[in-house]
Amino acid sequence: MARIILITGGGRSGKSTHAQRIAESTSGIRTYIATCPYIDEEMTARIRKHREARESSCWVTIEETIDLAGALQKSKESQVILVDCLTLWINNLLYEAEQRGKSFNEEAIGACCGEVLDVCDGLPGTVIFVTNEVGMGIVPESPASRLYRDIAGRCNQIIAGRADVVVFMISGLPLKIKGE
Repeated sequence: MARIILITGGGRSGKSTHAQRIAESTSGIRTYIATCPYIDEEMTARIRKHREARESSCWVTIEETIDLAGALQKSKESQVILVDCLTLWINNLLYEAEQRGKSFNEEAIGACCGEVLDVCDGLPGTVIFVTNEVGMGIVPESPASRLYRDIAGRCNQIIAGRADVVVFMISGLPLKIKGE
């Protein structure tokens, strides 16, 4: 059963940097599962910057926007797997459902998270999930934004409930809120 670490916080709070630091303190095979799609030039530049930050540290990178459980399964030989990030994965799942004319809700994300955690139960080593706390501000104006906030919150609760360690990042500083 994998040791699970969840790193959460606001945008640009240092989540990815902290997650990478933890992962790189582990010897052996490291896998980075990137959930971000290439949607425009700015996002492509961000993806490139993240890749360059890992180049000297011997990472295996898997780019997977939808099938997170499958990507984790492909990484079963790794001592540490970093998933960055759950909130982009949720965005991708919502978009895919919309494109197929299907609905996606808290129950659906619960099932997806269950699949991900079931795979983690069969993995050795450590899995680090990065996510955003999107529900700490005002109530979003639109129904779609509220749905996204609610689904992200549900996902974070499910993963945090199973996690061995949960870290909340504030201004680049880690605040451990669960675990050792």
